Amino acid sequence: MRSDGTTVAAESVPRVGTFVALGDSFTEGVGDPYPDGTLRGWADRFAGQLATASPGLRYANLAIRGKVLRQVVDEQVPAAVALAPGLVSIAAGGNDLLRPRADPDALAAVFEHAVVALRQSGSQVMLFTGFDPGGFPLFRLIRGKAAAFNAHLREIARRHGCLHVDLWSMRVLHDRREWCEDRLHLAPDGHRRIALRACEVAGIPVVADWREPLPPDPAGAPRWLTARQQDMYWARTYALPWLQRRLLGTSSGDGMQPKRPDLAPL
Repeated sequence: MRSDGTTVAAESVPRVGTFVALGDSFTEGVGDPYPDGTLRGWADRFAGQLATASPGLRYANLAIRGKVLRQVVDEQVPAAVALAPGLVSIAAGGNDLLRPRADPDALAAVFEHAVVALRQSGSQVMLFTGFDPGGFPLFRLIRGKAAAFNAHLREIARRHGCLHVDLWSMRVLHDRREWCEDRLHLAPDGHRRIALRACEVAGIPVVADWREPLPPDPAGAPRWLTARQQDMYWARTYALPWLQRRLLGTSSGDGMQPKRPDLAPL
């Protein structure tokens, strides 16, 4: 057990030849662009650190924004099994929980099916329990479902010997500066901290600490009226288009292809 009370996973991966990342916008890297506008994200950052510990690492990222858990399981997991990586990360289910009829128990059963398939193929699996959504209006309504789903994921990680990255306990991510304006996606520093946490879980040495506090916010907390105006702007700009896509049965990731479909050196 570490000094902060977290447990070290049964298997760490300081040296691994291949890494495949699965999931939705979180793993695709939305909110953390490279200078040319393409997406970086925690997985690219983690792969960079992993490559330092494992020279010659080959990395694929199959994640696509907007994907629900069943799509990740049906589309990305078989592709990952075919690639037979030493390490595969899977983070999915958040888009499902935003839907009114989401059942955390049913989602967990689907998730475990994916983990079993990946483990049987010989890969070590890194899974993520989700963020605490209590910091933003509206999203806090799914907090109970998210907590229930996380409880299942912790048990799945224990049963199958997975590496477990616990995002719920990352209190530093309660700061709104760690999030994009859409309140759904991490800002670049949030992705950086997730990568550092993943390195810690995987036993990869890093020089920075994801727990480092942010400097005081010069703007301070917004006044009540300003906060409500921000909420209205968010609802018009982001929530309404999301609801429209749900009604039309479309997704922000429709027609998109993975940014790194094949294992390749960084």
